[in-house]
Amino acid sequence: MAWFDFLKKNKVPKAGFVAEYEKLFEKKTPSLRPLDQLGFVVLDTETTGLDPKNDHILSFGAVKIKGYRIIVNTVLEVYLDAPKRNKEAVQIHEILYDNQVFPQADFVKELLAYVGSDIIVGHHIGFDMMMLEKTLKPFGFKKFLNPTIDTLYLSLRLEKGPHYDISLGKPGEHSLDSLCQKYGIPLDDRHTAAGDAFLTAQLLMKLLKIAEKKGIKDFGSLVR
Repeated sequence: MAWFDFLKKNKVPKAGFVAEYEKLFEKKTPSLRPLDQLGFVVLDTETTGLDPKNDHILSFGAVKIKGYRIIVNTVLEVYLDAPKRNKEAVQIHEILYDNQVFPQADFVKELLAYVGSDIIVGHHIGFDMMMLEKTLKPFGFKKFLNPTIDTLYLSLRLEKGPHYDISLGKPGEHSLDSLCQKYGIPLDDRHTAAGDAFLTAQLLMKLLKIAEKKGIKDFGSLVR
């Protein structure tokens, strides 16, 4: 068998819902679109551990923001049928498995429809994206095409400047807990996916208001 045929044979076919998701990005978001006209999906994952290669998502939480408003009726909370469950992780995240557990296939289809072409936001968002992309990979998914914002780095950019070296700061100075306390956000429902997503959404709202005052008023200047 030729090498090309081998690769073709082992290529994962792209699911229809993945193709539909990719079509959403055929048109680019105008750079000058004002912040209050942008859509954001703020999300969080709770996992069996911190190794994207070997760990899995236990639960997923998200909420949408549009027009400087948290759209409460868009809250999404999903418990996944993870291939492995770490007892300690389940206790930390307070996950009770009498909740409805979603099969992976149902979750990924709903996830892409929910996220759409909105800006994806999270605290340490890079880890969440790796875990979600791993979950989507068996369906022919390669990577998210959405712009992303990490509230940790947005807070650094606004407080310290875009070139600040985070290693110079105090440990935990820009953790989600620390930033919520700094901006007067009550730490309710911490360490659950939906709870952390809602806390991060409130933090994003605070940071966007500060960003506007600093001259960051549109899509292009926000995601540069």
